[in-house]
Amino acid sequence: MDFISTKWIIHLLLCCLFHGVGCNSVEQKIYVKLNDTVPCVRLLNATHQIGCQSSLAGDVGVIHILESEGNLEWVLSTGPSPPYMVILESTLFTRDIMMKLKNGSSRIAGVAVVKPSTNPIEDFSPHTTCPNENTGVYSESYGPTMAHCNTTVWNPKGNGLSYEEFNFPIFSLKDDNGTEFIRQCYLKHNLVVNGSAPGYPLCAMQLSSHMHAVRDTVTCMRRSDTSPFSLNPEVVCDPLGSFNVWGSTKSLNNTAKGHKENETVVIAAARLDSRAFFHGISLGAESGASGFITLLAAAGALANVTRQDHPPRTILYTFFQGETFDYIGSSRMVYDMEKDNFAIDLDNIHSLLEIGQVGLHNISGLWLHSDPVSRRNDSIDQEVKRLIDYFQSVATNLTISLGQPDVSQPLPPASFQRFLRAQSIPGVVLTDHKSHFTNRFLESMYDNAEYLNLTYPPDLSPEEQFNFDTDTARGLTEVATMVARTLYKQAGGADEQLASINADLQTVNHLLYGFLKQTNNSWFRAIVPPEHQRFLGPAPPEYYVGVTFNNTFSNLVRYVLANLTGTAVNISKENCTDQSKFTDDTESTDMYDYMWVSGVTPPNGTEPVPYCVRSTVRLARAQSPAFELQDYHSSNYSTWSESRWKYIGARIFLVAGNDLEMLTLGMGVAVLVTSLLLTYVINSKADFLFSSGREPANATY
Repeated sequence: MDFISTKWIIHLLLCCLFHGVGCNSVEQKIYVKLNDTVPCVRLLNATHQIGCQSSLAGDVGVIHILESEGNLEWVLSTGPSPPYMVILESTLFTRDIMMKLKNGSSRIAGVAVVKPSTNPIEDFSPHTTCPNENTGVYSESYGPTMAHCNTTVWNPKGNGLSYEEFNFPIFSLKDDNGTEFIRQCYLKHNLVVNGSAPGYPLCAMQLSSHMHAVRDTVTCMRRSDTSPFSLNPEVVCDPLGSFNVWGSTKSLNNTAKGHKENETVVIAAARLDSRAFFHGISLGAESGASGFITLLAAAGALANVTRQDHPPRTILYTFFQGETFDYIGSSRMVYDMEKDNFAIDLDNIHSLLEIGQVGLHNISGLWLHSDPVSRRNDSIDQEVKRLIDYFQSVATNLTISLGQPDVSQPLPPASFQRFLRAQSIPGVVLTDHKSHFTNRFLESMYDNAEYLNLTYPPDLSPEEQFNFDTDTARGLTEVATMVARTLYKQAGGADEQLASINADLQTVNHLLYGFLKQTNNSWFRAIVPPEHQRFLGPAPPEYYVGVTFNNTFSNLVRYVLANLTGTAVNISKENCTDQSKFTDDTESTDMYDYMWVSGVTPPNGTEPVPYCVRSTVRLARAQSPAFELQDYHSSNYSTWSESRWKYIGARIFLVAGNDLEMLTLGMGVAVLVTSLLLTYVINSKADFLFSSGREPANATY
């Protein structure tokens, strides 16, 4: 009997082995996995949750390609095979249709939106009409008539879709071979002909994007905080955050934090991040990139003149992360300044110049916005007027249209508002809109290079495109020149130097190509450390702030700013990377940052020659103070967090009808019962069925 049991075990193991080997091929025959999919994920703040998620095992539905809004009736009421997985062309991805699908969610398994290869004609902004309205400077205690966009609706095209909650998964699909396969599967199996429902098998889709966090940040952070005391500890959400990037025209002691005597600083600011309904395809070409690219180019234009003849005031370049989500980066920098945890404090700030959306200045010109409330103070008002006069005097020598909105108009959404919440500071915000945004696609997947008219002749190679002079680059080069000259005058620089301050067109070409087309280019490869080469790819960087604090995008901006404003120093890799070896106080790591970069390949060489760059550029944590204070109910600071998940995926397959499924189930049960009975009978008769003849007792071997 033991011998027989062993044979059964061996046989079972062999069956499992061979089935295991073949399971992948069987799965590939059943399912077609979709690549290049981007999900809508769940985000939370102090009061509620937004975004999308699937059930724990993913949601499955019969595919239905929506051809028009009038075709909604099929999936919402008359279709006989719910739930449905609705495929939307981009023109039908509107708030009206999505809300109808949301309200009929009992028959909707999920939605897949086909991302177009070109931008739509219609306006589309899934952001709110009043971005960051609850965390800006205007409130019941500061300019109450201007609070909540009462006087100026900045984003009238905003439909608020990104701030809705959906209880089914929503994915974006790239319009490629996978999407065409879906269309063909639908036409073959699911197409409704003359109003009659198609028969089984039907083409179905499964979307998996289960989110672990629920309700709000308060709840998910409480669960994450207590998880170490549970038997199965697990963090269910993470605070949004990354790193701000900052640098200065004169080295500031970064170890001695807080106020610095006899130091006045002009802050030049821009935001880095952007978002879209599908955060993985948020480029923010106009909303974010146009501003920070302009500031980078202006910093490059000022580098030589500030090294040779530094003006009386220091220019501090600041690039803020997470501004889309209630000013994460700027509120953190202000908080650190107040707590003496930054290289300067608020009293060291002389004035502030922020560059907002400037990529479409050829449409409506450029405008200088200021805060009417703080300007009621005469000294603030005089400094703001002086800064505006500098801008206007510089602009007369450039082909730039520059104006001022009405003095009673509030500031647009800008990082400057977070500084004003803490202290009255003179400053202006430069934008390409007088009142409401010029941007038709704010915080959407269509705010891209195409929208900025960043186009190249089709016959150019990637390297030729990289060096091609575009009209967009020419326009931003002039804006960067104006900003650089104004900053120099605001810092107290001499007028005779202004003519020598010019932004470089080639630099702007490279910045636009690198940040809006692809990061894997010759310049970026040369200026990043060798170990970071793997982060450069054939696409732009990710502009969504995310939750990881090794953010490659912030680091990339840091490398670019260091390359534009730093200097190469002749020291070894060991000394460059091990900064504890420095002993000279004038060049210590308290004053400078050192990085070992890949370098370029010399004309007669085969490998790049790395070198050490010394600069004043550094990273600063960009996480809301609410999470440091553990004040998850905060109304003063951002409380946005992102849910964690374990698996994101999409696949299609053929699904059988209920009759066939029941027949298959019945046959399976019958086979199981028969197998059990057969096994029982064989086992009970084993002695008789498997016995061998009894051998003689006196057998000799």
